[in-house]
Amino acid sequence: MANSQLFVDRLSRAWDNDDAVFPLDQRLPAPARQQILDLVKPTIMATVEGDTRVDGQPVENGDAVVVATSGTSGIQKAAVLTMSAVEASARATSERLNVMLRDTWLACLPPSHVGGLSVITRSLVMGTSLIPVPSFSPESFEQAARDGATLVSLVSTALQRIDPTLFRTIVLGGSRQASQLPANCITTYGLTETGSGVVYNGTALRGVEIEIRDSIVYIKAPMLLRAYRDGSVPVDSNGWFRTGDRGSLSDNGVLQIEGREGDLIITGGENVWPEVVEDALRDFESISDLCVAGVPDKEWGHAVHVWVVTTASSKPSLDALRGHVKQTLPAHCAPRNVHFVAEIPRTALGKPQRSLLVESLKKS
Repeated sequence: MANSQLFVDRLSRAWDNDDAVFPLDQRLPAPARQQILDLVKPTIMATVEGDTRVDGQPVENGDAVVVATSGTSGIQKAAVLTMSAVEASARATSERLNVMLRDTWLACLPPSHVGGLSVITRSLVMGTSLIPVPSFSPESFEQAARDGATLVSLVSTALQRIDPTLFRTIVLGGSRQASQLPANCITTYGLTETGSGVVYNGTALRGVEIEIRDSIVYIKAPMLLRAYRDGSVPVDSNGWFRTGDRGSLSDNGVLQIEGREGDLIITGGENVWPEVVEDALRDFESISDLCVAGVPDKEWGHAVHVWVVTTASSKPSLDALRGHVKQTLPAHCAPRNVHFVAEIPRTALGKPQRSLLVESLKKS
């Protein structure tokens, strides 16, 4: 069932029956689809043809949605969010965005990811109008604007393809954002486990508490997950969730995210954040996309590697890339190896899947 009014109506009917909904990613190949279904254990399969009962595991009373994590680490999980958590997220985000009943959301991100699903659940909870489309395209974006859409959630790659002035507010999530954004864009930080974005433009939403412990971001909020589908609970007895992201808080409470804990590259005893190296290389001529990750190395512990998608027939040399990085960053940040690829594997929300690139080197 594609993202459509049919999907929205089926989700709403499930809630009327006190059921929870797990949106299955339509793009998954059969083996990956079965793997996530084995993890989620649904009891009803709802398709355009109708419902089919299957042997699964019921949810608990009050559960509203089950959402697969983005899988950037390669470890698949499924977060269970209660109706109270979904409602808390809808109210807090709508308050921050000054959403009115006359507003209309465009839902164009995959509902299998929390960033796309939350647009739909937010509209259902708050009673705002909604225009769902199967997938993002500049044409559907422009048509939605003509049909009265005023709010949309996008990722950075989509932002580059549209006229941002067509909407009152654009909410940006997913991958690391560009430094220069249109005035009507609001950047968000959140995870599947936080029920979508809980920090807007660096500032926590109402009811969201943030602590930094040993450089790791901890969050306490009413929109946190109840548990994972396997029954494990990542929230401690005091209600705090360890995000696994490294970050810092300014004196006035603005959150700055450095990167995922597991993405940090320690090379020769020096810390290197891949996002920082990526930013240094984005303006390199002929590079259309790239990703940086650490690869085990006997001499350095981990070595900085870069995967590059180039627009030119001639490929840039490693020396040229290293020299470009060293113009703005210390020498230990410069990549020690470069790999040219046709594309960078990313999640639906634009996050690079570094683990897949590193794993590909073992197979080559």
